[in-house]
Amino acid sequence: MNKSSPIILALDTKDLDTAKSWISATNAAISIYKVGLEFFLKFGAAGIAELASAGDFEIFLDLKLHDIPNTVAGAVSSVAHLKPRFLTVHASGGSEMISAASTAAPAISITAVTILTSLSDGDVAQIGFAKGAKESAINLAKIATQNGARSIVCSPFEASDIRSAVGSTIEIITPGVRPLGGDLGDQKRVMTPHEAIKAGANFLVIGRPISDLAKISLSAMSDGAAEILDSLN
Repeated sequence: MNKSSPIILALDTKDLDTAKSWISATNAAISIYKVGLEFFLKFGAAGIAELASAGDFEIFLDLKLHDIPNTVAGAVSSVAHLKPRFLTVHASGGSEMISAASTAAPAISITAVTILTSLSDGDVAQIGFAKGAKESAINLAKIATQNGARSIVCSPFEASDIRSAVGSTIEIITPGVRPLGGDLGDQKRVMTPHEAIKAGANFLVIGRPISDLAKISLSAMSDGAAEILDSLN
């Protein structure tokens, strides 16, 4: 396991054996893996325990919790035994919800998701935000960190300004990262891995640019992860 790696690989699959093979193939270059709703709703806590046999790593549990404070606190308590390094909540849930989540599991880095990277400024306006994606993300990051969140999810385009707003101790995680020339998929606010780190990100969530290489071979997937890591050094 490369403990200094800033790459978080998204285990976006419904197949347990596939997820385990991805971990085994990339664990030399990656030390944190993202488990999202697709995987967690199918396999639950038992699935995460099963993944542990595939390598030495930490979990980014991406559940994006968003409900009344008491419900979110209960949900956080329910998964605390999994000891994820990061656990996501929606920053738009407000100060009381974020505070309740942070209080429920002080050992976990409650990670506030600001504005989804699949949303454009037009989408943000249509939803009803008074300001654009960047200004809204900065404001949400401030609210979240003032109420106990220790990490923030934002697009790379907001990373620099959020870093200035929340200080150096908060960890910034950026999805919406694609290697130069990579397929954007459903991402709209995108940077290369090198650009995102330069902008202030601590960690980069990367999915298909690495996992799609498994369609060629697990060796290609391993090489792809290592190539991205090398590009950051």
